[in-house]
Order: sequence, then structure tokens, then C-alpha cells
Amino acid sequence: ELLGSGDSELKFESNKPTIIMMVGLQGTGKTTSAGKLANLFKTKQNKKVLLAAGDVYRPAAIDQLEQIGKQIGVEVLSMGTDVSPVEIAKKAKEKAYNEHFDVLIIDTAGRLAIDEPLMKELNDITDAVNPTETLLLVDAMSGQDAINVANGFNSALKLTGIIMSKLDGDARGGSALSIKHLTGIPIKFAGVGEKLTDLDVFHPDRMADRILGMGDIVTLAEKVKEEVDEKEAAKDAAKLLDGKFTLDDLIVNLKRIKKMGSMGGLLKLIPGMPKVSDEQLQKGEEEMKCFEAIVNSMTPEERRDPAILKNSRKVRIANGCGKTNADINRLLKKYEQMQQMMKQLQQYKKTGRMPPGMGFPGMGGGMF
Repeated sequence: ELLGSGDSELKFESNKPTIIMMVGLQGTGKTTSAGKLANLFKTKQNKKVLLAAGDVYRPAAIDQLEQIGKQIGVEVLSMGTDVSPVEIAKKAKEKAYNEHFDVLIIDTAGRLAIDEPLMKELNDITDAVNPTETLLLVDAMSGQDAINVANGFNSALKLTGIIMSKLDGDARGGSALSIKHLTGIPIKFAGVGEKLTDLDVFHPDRMADRILGMGDIVTLAEKVKEEVDEKEAAKDAAKLLDGKFTLDDLIVNLKRIKKMGSMGGLLKLIPGMPKVSDEQLQKGEEEMKCFEAIVNSMTPEERRDPAILKNSRKVRIANGCGKTNADINRLLKKYEQMQQMMKQLQQYKKTGRMPPGMGFPGMGGGMF
């Protein structure tokens, strides 16, 4: 209830374009979040989206929005820096209606602090286009400041929702808990990383679980479903259980993990996962890159059968990828550990009993 129960859903218009105005202070990532939102609507909800570049005070913001639009395949209306933001918003609304766009997202200017000229401009845009949603972007790591900013914008604009960025960080949603409770404004979206795909619809129940350390297995399952081909995953599972998992298969699966987002973000979603330090995560990410470089320097035969890797082959591989023999030996040791774990899983498959000492890989002896 503190996190907003069921009022976090975005309101969409039924017979006309849904107009969303993005607001926030300068430097919070508003333009990137506008692109993330457009990408989410296009890819997950199959909507035709128009972006409008309304920050005329920063030419770089217009360029940035145009680049993002190209990247995600979304049209951007930009009229340069000599046209008022209100005129741009009006023209964007006209285009959205005439060309039957489902959603119009207007990126507005920010300031270093809330001031009267900014609020007048945003109110003028509101009067001109009557947005369905006015969304404020706040940083989950900014603590009490986020609440002050939300109250400041809300008193002048009547916000309909908040996009909270950096919710994949160590804040774990504490500020999300307080911002909804103290401002009454529902959180509608959560930024969980740097990529344009790293924006999720905010689910209060899932965030409550994460704050309580219970993980978020539903979000994890959704990420896997989006990025992993079910048939390929089933084939790999069969290979694992049959002990036929090669180094090639290992690299394919490492790449799948990387596609799903940061290692830290994924681990936070797993229920009961012990706290992993930033240093451990960085070491794990570096080791994954190192292993990928080594395997890419091997011949197909060596990837299929690492047992043939004698010293002369290791020297050639090390020279080819800029690593050392010690790095190669570490990879092979991890691979052997994984093979051993697979044998234990085969035992589990036969008996239905988990072998002793089989914890989560990496948390006390496993793959990473």
C-alpha cells in the first residue's frame, strides 16, 4: 500500500494520442528516459510513438533525442533552438493527431534547480497540449532531495506519476517507499540500467519483495523470456544434464546473461541471494570477458575437447587473446568444476535428492 498498490499503471487514451510530458531537473537523464519510454511502448506494447524535442536551451539534447530515435526506430519531431517549446509541443500534438500516433512523448528543458521561468514554461506547454500524463524523472539515489523535487514540481504542475531511475542500485527502493508515501504521487516506471531497454513498468508488490530481501523472481522470469529462446535453452539444459556442455555452449550462455542486463541487477532479483559487493561483481564481469576472449582464440576442436590443451596450445591461445597461461588454466578449472556439478545434477535427476554442498554457483564454489 505504501508503494502505491494498483495506481501505478499509465493511463492511455482510447480514441486519440496519449500525450506524455517529461519533466525534471537538468542532468537527471530525462532525454534518455524519454527514449527508454518510447522504446518500451514500441517493443512491448506495439504502439506508434512520436518523440518531440522540446529542450531548446541545450542543442545537445535535441541531437541526443534524434540519435536515440534513429537507434530505436521512432520518429522525432525537432524544430531547432529558435522556436519556443510551446510551439514545438503544439506542432507535435498536431502531427500526432494527423498521422495517427498512439503516443506522443514531449521532452522538456530542465534547470539546475526549480525556478519560476521553468515552471511557467511547463505550465504554458500543459495549457497548450493538455497532456494525459505529466511524468517527473527522479534519481533513486538522491534520497530526501528526490522528495523535495517531487513536491516542488507537483505543487506547480500536478504530476500524474514518477519515473525513478537507478532502481538497480544499492538504494534497493528505500527512496521509492518514502517518495510515494510523502508526496502521494505514484511511481509508474523504474529505470534499472543504462541501456535503452532498461526501463520497466513499476510493480509495487515486486518492489516490496525486493526491499524485504525476497528477490523478484517474476521480473527475472520476464527478462529471461524476452532475451532467451525457449527451444535453445531446452537444448542447452539437455546438454548440461547429459554432460555434453562444451566451451562453445558456455560462451553462448554468458552472452545470454549479458543481454539480460548487469550481473548485479540480475542477482538482486534472485530470492535469498546473499549480498554481493561491487568489487565482486566487477571481478565477475571481468572474468566473463576474459573467458570469452580465451575461448574465441581456440580452434573448434579445442572448444569441443579441452582435454587436448597441452602447454604449446595454451601458449598459442594466450598470445592470440592477450591473456596468460594462468588465465587459461583458471578457465579450464572452472569448466571442470562445472562438469563436476553436472554429474551431481545427473545424480539428482536419478534420485530426486540434491547432492550435499550444491549451493548457488559462485556463492561458495561454482562457475563464478
